[in-house]
Amino acid sequence: MATGALYAALAAGRRSFYTAPIKALVSEKFFALCAVFGADKVGMLTGDAAVNADAPIIACTAEVLANIALREGANAPIGLVVMDEFHFYGDPDRGWAWQVPLLELPRAQFLLMSATLGDVTFLREDLSRRTGRPTAWVANAQRPVPLFYSYATTPMHETIEELVETKQTPIYVVHFTQASALERAQALMSINVCTKEEKVAIAEHIGAFRFSTAFGTTLSRLVRHGIGVHHAGMLPKYRRLVEQLAQAGLLKVICGTDTLGVGINVPIRTVVFSALSKYDGTRTRLLNAREFHQIAGRAGRAGFDTAGTVVVQAPEHEVANLKQFAKVADDPKKRRKLVRRKAPEGMVPWGEATLTRLVDAAPEALTSNMRVSTAMILDVVDRPGDPFEAMRRLLTDNHEPRKRQLRLIREAVGIARSLLQAGVVERLDEPEPDGRRYRLTVDLPRDFALNQPLSTFALAAIDLLDAESDSYALDVVSVIEATLEDPRQVLAAQLNKARGEAVAAMKADGIEYDERIELLDDIAYPKPLEDLLDHAYEVYVQSNPWAADGRLSPKSVVREMWERAMTFREFVSVYGLTRSEGAVLRYLSDAFKALRSGVPAAARTDELTDIVEWLGELVRQVDSSLLDEWEQLTSPDQPAGVTPEVRAAPPRPLTANERAFTAMVRNALFRRVQLFARERWDELGELDSAAGWTAQRWAEAGEAYFTEHESVGTGADARGPALLVFDRRPDIWRVRQILDDPAGDHDWGFDAEVDLGASDESGSLVLRLVDAGRMD
Repeated sequence: MATGALYAALAAGRRSFYTAPIKALVSEKFFALCAVFGADKVGMLTGDAAVNADAPIIACTAEVLANIALREGANAPIGLVVMDEFHFYGDPDRGWAWQVPLLELPRAQFLLMSATLGDVTFLREDLSRRTGRPTAWVANAQRPVPLFYSYATTPMHETIEELVETKQTPIYVVHFTQASALERAQALMSINVCTKEEKVAIAEHIGAFRFSTAFGTTLSRLVRHGIGVHHAGMLPKYRRLVEQLAQAGLLKVICGTDTLGVGINVPIRTVVFSALSKYDGTRTRLLNAREFHQIAGRAGRAGFDTAGTVVVQAPEHEVANLKQFAKVADDPKKRRKLVRRKAPEGMVPWGEATLTRLVDAAPEALTSNMRVSTAMILDVVDRPGDPFEAMRRLLTDNHEPRKRQLRLIREAVGIARSLLQAGVVERLDEPEPDGRRYRLTVDLPRDFALNQPLSTFALAAIDLLDAESDSYALDVVSVIEATLEDPRQVLAAQLNKARGEAVAAMKADGIEYDERIELLDDIAYPKPLEDLLDHAYEVYVQSNPWAADGRLSPKSVVREMWERAMTFREFVSVYGLTRSEGAVLRYLSDAFKALRSGVPAAARTDELTDIVEWLGELVRQVDSSLLDEWEQLTSPDQPAGVTPEVRAAPPRPLTANERAFTAMVRNALFRRVQLFARERWDELGELDSAAGWTAQRWAEAGEAYFTEHESVGTGADARGPALLVFDRRPDIWRVRQILDDPAGDHDWGFDAEVDLGASDESGSLVLRLVDAGRMD
């Protein structure tokens, strides 16, 4: 239907916008539309990338379209809007972006699509009133693959085993935490779900695919057994591999989270719910009808299956009770003495009646979640016409109840007053010919609504840094990191580690328990330049109030990895982030993009360029799909039409980017300098025991050094190129790291060999320590 609507609009010369809720689905749809209509007819806007932005068909996120609607209003040259996954209209945080186009684009034709809309009587009437068009409602289209529901009271592994034996595969087992999905997959290894021939086919399909992380080692073992894992915390290449194996019919069971309901392309025949309750971030509750149908609807593949199966697993305590009862069913005395297990404390129980109710229930009616912001008001002020009238119409003729509308109006008035008081907006004595009664006294950043909210602040903050400082390059990194979205899992892990180290230190100092608990409130994860950035932000917002909608958040992820010369695998291991590798990689990828495209040329020192090159290669070697897609989409010469995929072929050689590879060598050797300076012999032994340099041998070398010198420098000079000597040969690099002793004798150091071929094969630096000690 969407393709037909887009074709009709294109034929009539009308411009179309196709929105999806997440960037990954937008880019997927972009390539699919290119294949249908041609690359010259399709563009994409996601906030990260803009491709062929003047095309007659645009794929974008809902927020991008909402900002265009606010900035251009009813005069926006938009003839058709296709909004996929329209049930996001009811999302508490993002629902405004699905509502604003309906309010602000009365001349457009709308196609609102979702498998779980619920009662949309109000929306039908409202759309007809605003657009003057009759509104059709396709409510009960026959599902091409019927679904059959059942309630399983056998243990989960028996339920899965029976489904495998009765050819109900592929099976998607839905969990509501990433940890439980992985635990279930590992537990199912006891079931032989694949034949030997199928396992051979899986191995052939995997081919040279690189499982480069700790989680990858686990996933490799699982998928070769015919069992997949799929959740948002995984690396994109791992998720894509699981999807490809499933599409090829090679995976029999996939254990994942409910992200399956957001359009993830995993063809399945059977959906198994491990529970009908979930923790939603605030409380544990039963699934609502929309959530249940959204997930259950993934069962059954049109063109492959004649029916889909949905199984709901009974709670463990109910399964145990039934098993106990079966043992004493023929003995009345034992039945009377039987003690039934109760639901665990805090659990919201479900049963077969819950399943029946959800199957019969229609999705809940969508609830409006309109909001007002500084950016919204500035958008409206910056367009022709009277912004007061436009905002009044927007805030009084939306889908909110009157009480909520009044609250939005009060918020808007407060924002408008602050803009006027700050002198950012001023009232004109006489309206302009286009009807404007107010004007902005400053220029809005170009496409500011489509970029990181604080990207322009970062440019201003970089100018405040001391370019002569030894830490300048890393300070630039800290400015950029402060403007990025928080990687919650990483920051929580950093905080836990910092508190653990603080508690150990306080115990060693003899501080009492109560005082330790009180002092822990002051412990935080690393926040470089916090005071400088907070003050600069306060000043910046006064003249750039749109930045108030952003959130400045100093943090140190990239900076810490560079300063401590950590690899991706080491960082994940140190902070216990194995289940969140995907979140770590997404953050590092976003940081790389921001550093590469958001730092002006005048601020790019050689060290900063080294950091950016190192970071890009680190991300690429872990999983190149994020950067490959971004570079493909942002390249002006990009021949679109084929969706980028993770392939079995290994990524480009690690040594191909010599500058990034050199930075990795420098980091690896400097890490040894840092550990040597701190006399961390055990950690050095862990790094180099394979080369014969055990902790004991390192300790002996350290004792000899510290007999002659009091300390080892670890500052900028110690890390500089003057103390690192390269002998680059075709297959082997010989490298000497000279220690920065206080006397400046430079007579101690480390000698190492770097195997280029092995590094390319493994996708990580392969370095062997040859010697450490006096260099004479």
